[in-house]
Amino acid sequence: MRPDYLVQGEVARLFPVLATTSKEGRTTSIVLSCIANVDEFGKELLKSVGVKTGKKAVIEAYTEVVFSAGKEKDKDRPDGLLVVKTGKKEWRALIETKVGANDLNEEQIERYRAIAKDHALDCVITVSNQFSSRPENHPLQSVRKSRSKIPVYHWSWMFILTAADLLINNEQVEDVDQMFLLNELKRFLTHESAGVKGFDRMPPEWSELNKQVSAAGGIPAKSLEAMAVLEAWHQETRDLSLILSRQTETVVSEKLPRKHLQDPGLRLKEEFASLRETGRLQAVLAIPDAASPVEIYANILSRTVSVEMFLRAPEDRKSTKARVTWLLRQLKNVVTPDIHVRLMWPGSSEATHYSLEALREDPAIAETDKNSLQVLGFHVFLSRRLGARFTQNVNFISDLEAIVPEFYRTVGQNLVAWRKAAPRIKSERDEAADVSIDAMEGEAEEFAMDN
Repeated sequence: MRPDYLVQGEVARLFPVLATTSKEGRTTSIVLSCIANVDEFGKELLKSVGVKTGKKAVIEAYTEVVFSAGKEKDKDRPDGLLVVKTGKKEWRALIETKVGANDLNEEQIERYRAIAKDHALDCVITVSNQFSSRPENHPLQSVRKSRSKIPVYHWSWMFILTAADLLINNEQVEDVDQMFLLNELKRFLTHESAGVKGFDRMPPEWSELNKQVSAAGGIPAKSLEAMAVLEAWHQETRDLSLILSRQTETVVSEKLPRKHLQDPGLRLKEEFASLRETGRLQAVLAIPDAASPVEIYANILSRTVSVEMFLRAPEDRKSTKARVTWLLRQLKNVVTPDIHVRLMWPGSSEATHYSLEALREDPAIAETDKNSLQVLGFHVFLSRRLGARFTQNVNFISDLEAIVPEFYRTVGQNLVAWRKAAPRIKSERDEAADVSIDAMEGEAEEFAMDN
C-alpha cells in the first residue's frame, strides 16, 4: 500500500508488468525491489549516501511516483522513491534513473529538488551510466554548483552491479533466498537488455586535445577540450576502480587528497594545472592489503600509458645489489617485456632506471656510478607506447582497461612491502631478573668502572 502523500506510485516489483520498451522503468523497479528485499544489498547502497539501517529498519520502494499536493507540474513523475523507516523516523529519497546512452538532465534534477523541498524529502539520488568518484560528488558540475539545499547523490549502474557482485562472491548475504534474488539481479544487470555499461570511450575533445598537444606542444590556459577530457578521465578512473574491485573481490577506491574528495571543483582546477604542466593525466588506486597504491599515468606527449607501484628498499640489506636482489625475487615469474624499475637514491642523487630484464641479467648494474650510496626505494612500472591508438576515443579506453589489470595481475599482486622485523629479546636479558632494579644497578656500576 502506497503512502498517503502519493496519489500515484506502485510498489517496486521484482517482476514489473511494463511495456518491453520501458527499459528504465523495468530496471528501476527490479533494482529498487532488491534494495528493499535483500537486507545486505540495501544496507550497502544506503550506507554510501550516509544512511545507517539497523535490524529494525524497514525499507520501502515505489516507482513512477506522483505526490498528492505541491507546486510540481503533472509531467514531473520521478522514477522512484526510497523510504527508510526506523521507529517513528523516516528518511526519503527521490530516484531518477537513466539507462543506456541516456545522460542525466540538470533541469530535470533541479525540478526534482524542488519536489523534494516541497515535500520535506531528504535528498535526490540519480542513477545512470555516468560515474562519480563518490556518491556525493555528482557527475554534473552544474548540479554540484547548485545553491539548492537538497543534496543530490549519484550511483552509477556499475557501482550498483559491483556492490551486488562483491556481496555474492564474498558470501555476505546470510539468507539463501535473498542470495538467490541478488544473483538474479546480477544476471539481469549484466544482460544487454538492461542498458548497463561501463565507461567505454573518451569524448570527442580527446582527439582534438591530442592534436593540439602534437601541434603546439602544450595546452592553452583556457582549453575547453582539456577540461572536458579531465571530466571524462575522472569517470574512467572511477570505472577502473570498479573493474579492479570485481576482479579482486575487494573494494578498490580512488586515492584522493581530502580536499579533492570534499571539493570536486578544486580537484578539476588543480588537475587541470597539473595536466598543463606535465602533459599527463594521472590517477591513484588504493587496493586493500596491496604493497602500495597503484599509480596510473597517460602521457599525451609520448602517447604512453604507465602503471607503477613503489616499494621501500629493505633496510636490513646493506648493499644496493642485495636490495635489488630482494626485489627481483618478487618478480621472478614476470615475463612481460615492458616492466622497468626506477631506483631512488638519497639526497640530490638522480633516480636511475633499468629494464627488469637488464637487472635480472646483472643486478650489479644498479650500482653503476652509485658505489657509495644505498638505494632507498623502487618504482616498479609497466610503460607501454600506444601510438595512434592513444588518440582514439574507444581504443584508448580499451587499452587502458587491459593494461592496468595486466600490471596488477603480473606484478602488483606479487609485491610485498618490506617491514622492519619485530624487536627481539636480547640473549643477555632473557629473564625478567636480568632487567630488575638490582641487575640494572649492577650494569650501571660496571659501566662506570670501565669508563
